Amino acid sequence: MNSARLTAFLLLVLDAAAVGMVFNVLAWIRGISEPGSWITLPLLGPLALLAVAVYLIDGYDERTDMLSLDYTSLHGIALVAATVGTLLLTFAIIPANYPLQGSRAVILLGFAACLPLSLGYRRFFYLRYLQRQRLRHLLFVGDRVSCEAFQSECALNAFDRKIIYAHAGPQREAPDAPQSPHLRRFSDCLEEIQKGQSSVEAIILSDSSHALPTDVSDILDELYFQGVPTYTLAHFHQRYWRKISLAHINQVWLFQEGFRIAREPVFLRLKRLVDLILAGTGLILFGWVIALAMLGIRLTDGSPTLFKQRRIGKNRIPFTVYKLRTMRLSPADGTLLPDNERITRFGRFLRASRLDEFPQLWNVVRGEMSLIGPRAEWEANARAYENAIPCYHFRHLVKPGITGWAQVNYPYGTNLENTRRKLEYDLYYIRHFSFILDASIVLKTIHTILAGKGR
Repeated sequence: MNSARLTAFLLLVLDAAAVGMVFNVLAWIRGISEPGSWITLPLLGPLALLAVAVYLIDGYDERTDMLSLDYTSLHGIALVAATVGTLLLTFAIIPANYPLQGSRAVILLGFAACLPLSLGYRRFFYLRYLQRQRLRHLLFVGDRVSCEAFQSECALNAFDRKIIYAHAGPQREAPDAPQSPHLRRFSDCLEEIQKGQSSVEAIILSDSSHALPTDVSDILDELYFQGVPTYTLAHFHQRYWRKISLAHINQVWLFQEGFRIAREPVFLRLKRLVDLILAGTGLILFGWVIALAMLGIRLTDGSPTLFKQRRIGKNRIPFTVYKLRTMRLSPADGTLLPDNERITRFGRFLRASRLDEFPQLWNVVRGEMSLIGPRAEWEANARAYENAIPCYHFRHLVKPGITGWAQVNYPYGTNLENTRRKLEYDLYYIRHFSFILDASIVLKTIHTILAGKGR
């Protein structure tokens, strides 16, 4: 069992121990079980919900930064979700005589107590992981151009891991330029790894290193079986950064294996059913909130209260998106107001709380959008991006969403470079679509809203 799997297993065992200990102690205090009498099987439900929620935020991945405030917030949201799920399971689904039905406080206080416990030992494991990583590094193999490109990509992704750069063939390039990575011979690096003189986490092969000598390939095979993974650059982007680099996209990429969302209609039908149920329920429960917001817009800035705009949907079919208006109307003379003056005071509140997005639930009910997917782009911008970014139109394979993988992983921006970066996350979502990924996006969206991130 490798380090990552061992850590995940130990964390799951500790979660089980925390749930068992905390819930039983509270059950004794609340009098729903005798002191010394342990509740076991009934706690499988709360444990399963906690494990799933934490898994969705990468809480079992040793590479997740569990010291950050972002992860702390996500961890709290995950346990709140597990609490709500347990309450529904206990009081709405499971028949009578279930031990936890004796006290809601046991469930509420149990998960509240599990929060600092589960976060505490995760931080302990992450600190141990950091100590191990100080002694390990990544080995990137390529020519000077690809090494410099990868170095720049790491800077853009705030990836501060130790990386050794190596070349597999003869170097006939210019001497090191300022800021350029120093290149070592790949064969020398492999020899050090084999002798135990160098500890490497993974080896990354750039596109320029595809024609490796036979003896080098044999050594890579041997190291792989010893537990040292070797990634292509495209695979590394997906494994570590969970996006697909545009450098590895071409016109035939769309027809490769792996597109479950495009090849299995059952996923589309289930996703549509979930969209209908959740969007319909949202409109019923929060229709009064939309009505109050529309009244607030009318009182503070007049009519119209809704913003309508043509956006590009699935299969490049245009549709009209509905949002609460947050900007002032353009003056009659056509003067364009500065950005900081266009948004109304009430509009800032609507944007910060994401209430302006609520009318898009009607677009979801109509089938023009999904709850989760790439951002619906303005028609004029979409046409311009298609001309400027090769394969941009691939994102129109799926319905646009109110929230999505790019929205929770990349800050809001409208320039061409930001659009390229967000497209890499959109393509990852399209290729790796699953209901687990959708659930992860929901939790991260809640975190984004509560943290006041995004636009």
